[in-house]
Amino acid sequence: MTITPELLLNAYAAGVFPMSEGRDDPDLFWVDPKMRGIIPLDGFHISRSLARRIKRGGYSVSINGDYRGVMEACAERPETWINAEILALYTKLHDIGYGHSLEIWSEDGDLIGGVYGLALGTAYFGESMFSRRTDASKLALAWLVDHLRGAGFTLFDTQFLTPHLASLGAIEIPRAEYHARLSNALENVADIYSVPLEDDPSAVVQRNTQTS
Repeated sequence: MTITPELLLNAYAAGVFPMSEGRDDPDLFWVDPKMRGIIPLDGFHISRSLARRIKRGGYSVSINGDYRGVMEACAERPETWINAEILALYTKLHDIGYGHSLEIWSEDGDLIGGVYGLALGTAYFGESMFSRRTDASKLALAWLVDHLRGAGFTLFDTQFLTPHLASLGAIEIPRAEYHARLSNALENVADIYSVPLEDDPSAVVQRNTQTS
């Protein structure tokens, strides 16, 4: 079966997403986990050390500054489920306005961290993230959560729960609860460009009620 961008969007709306066995495996399979990872948009956890790192600066942030570059960086690991078909499909989703990334740049203009995914309704489906400098992926998630909340998103799907995500406030919910939240999120539409990207690091920290 040929997977098109339209089929992919319908799959996400039904609560499933594709993966491959590895970079060199041309086949994809559908996944609908029994337990789903999400980041509550009002429950992102910024530790004291992360708050200091956010405020210290020395980096810049962008939305959709290099979507393909973020995807390729996420695939730059010994084992990855991001194969050539996934790269092509999600690039097309970006081209037609559904794929969105957030980038962290060094002062020298190097891409040092980021996260990519796609938006549908008021749901953002995070696919993968990467970090080439200490805490760069945490910076990306902090900015993305803050931006999604401000833009009217209601669901941040992380697919699975990892210790890294759990330390930032991510939780697991049962499949049925996820599908109910997804259904609600698809009743409205959020626009990632409806609000400007925050340029004040302190404001990102202050808006997180879970800061400790």
